[in-house]
Amino acid sequence: MAAAAAARPLRRALVLLVVLAFLLVAAEAWTGEIRGHVVCDVCGDAAIGPEDHILEGAEVAVLCITKSGEVINYQAFTNSKGVYTVAETMPESDRWESCLARPISSFHQHCTRRGDTHNGVKFTYIKPSGNSYTVKTFLYKPVNAPLYCS
Repeated sequence: MAAAAAARPLRRALVLLVVLAFLLVAAEAWTGEIRGHVVCDVCGDAAIGPEDHILEGAEVAVLCITKSGEVINYQAFTNSKGVYTVAETMPESDRWESCLARPISSFHQHCTRRGDTHNGVKFTYIKPSGNSYTVKTFLYKPVNAPLYCS
């Protein structure tokens, strides 16, 4: 009984040591997020207006280079609100340094042509852990604009 009582403080110290080690590892982790929208620019005027609508299922590629020089390629699809998201948790020493987001394809039956002239958006990722970077909206347009756009 005396041996069991003597072992309790040792167990508590061991549990505390494990919890502290976990917290130290978690404190060194970094989390980043990149998000953006994809929209059908119905009139092809490069301005988002009331006639335009979001594109669900559009494919976007995000390529990031980390501080350690690793290249990471992500693929994302827009949700029902036209939003794509890429997120990652990694050691602070390997966090994203610069990224390129670019639209790949739209599966909408009418809105399949790239609406803007950019091949993608390059940016430096300087956000602190837990914050997101919002990329400019990517546009697609129909092959033929409706008559009301003229």
